[in-house]
Amino acid sequence: MSAPIRKAVFPVAGLGTRFLPATKAMPKEMLTVVDRPLIQYAVDEAREAGIEHFVFVTGRNEAVIEDHFDKQFELEQTLATRGKSQALEDLQRELPQAGQTSFTRQQEPLGLGHAVWCARELVGNQPFALLLPDMLFKGVPGVLKQMMEAYEETGGNVIAVEEVPLDQLSSYGVVARGAGPDEGFAITGMVEKPKAAEAPSNLIISGRYILQPEIFSLIAEQPRGAVGEIQITDSMQTLMRQQSFTGVKYKGQSFDCGGKVGFLLANVVYALDRPDIAGPFLAELKKLGLG
Repeated sequence: MSAPIRKAVFPVAGLGTRFLPATKAMPKEMLTVVDRPLIQYAVDEAREAGIEHFVFVTGRNEAVIEDHFDKQFELEQTLATRGKSQALEDLQRELPQAGQTSFTRQQEPLGLGHAVWCARELVGNQPFALLLPDMLFKGVPGVLKQMMEAYEETGGNVIAVEEVPLDQLSSYGVVARGAGPDEGFAITGMVEKPKAAEAPSNLIISGRYILQPEIFSLIAEQPRGAVGEIQITDSMQTLMRQQSFTGVKYKGQSFDCGGKVGFLLANVVYALDRPDIAGPFLAELKKLGLG
């Protein structure tokens, strides 16, 4: 029987340079899609999948994320005084319980692998989920929950994947597909940013992982790459020689909110899915000749 997944790691220490100057004093994970920050969507996805402890790997000037997941007594008192009971109820429902959040600092920007390694003491010797908050997924159930269902069957390590056009493969980590259905197939290899002619498939790693704790010791031994960063794909390739990796071609839609186009598209799609604003928003789009 597979060990349960109770903890999730959220790397939020990136500089967000593609969104400057908006991210000069605010982490990109606090950019909002409609009226919710990206990090909230990731936490909601993790909570739906059964995660009980949320571990944030932060950088400088990112105390705002810690504040976001803390009680704000003045705000709650103001909402109560003004009779805004629904807004108050929504805030309180989404707030993690005491002891459910932990924060650790990535003191240098040394890559995703290093960010994950920084969470090792908080995760301990147990499997964990890893969610990259700038990848936003719209699916029912959520992508991590779909992965959990596969994990219960296969154990080991699980990676969410999606198809992309061949001319885009050189921007991503790509997996080689073995036997099994879309809901859980064997991964037989992976390569970082291959040329289209050399790629083992058109399935890319999509920013959601379930990993076994042995990954931490492998990251610690992993040499830095060409740009001085420690990439988690290298350590996963090593771990693949010891443990199984399962791919889940998830059902849903992804938005790369680390870039402006994906972020703007996410705002449009999520706005049109909101009953309270979809009508007026669509009407304004039609006035612009876009609806």
